[in-house]
Amino acid sequence: MTGEMVISVAERAIWVVLLTSGPLLLVALLTGLAVSIFQATTSIQEQTLAFVPKIVAVLVAIVFFGPWMLSQVTGYAQDIFENLIRYIG
Repeated sequence: MTGEMVISVAERAIWVVLLTSGPLLLVALLTGLAVSIFQATTSIQEQTLAFVPKIVAVLVAIVFFGPWMLSQVTGYAQDIFENLIRYIG
């Protein structure tokens, strides 16, 4: 296994992680921003208020983006196994 191949696999791994976690992080960010604006406008300073909407929003995002995320990760794993079989065989 060459150094270029290892760097390519690691680069693709980082890209897949960023790509699959991005939608969930964006949903959590936007939900947190909306809850913060709501808290600021209503003067409700309850610290635990931000957690429940974020959890619900991320769970809904997992249901929505889950199949796509799974296909990305399984595609990457399949590529790794194919490269491993080519390298060994």
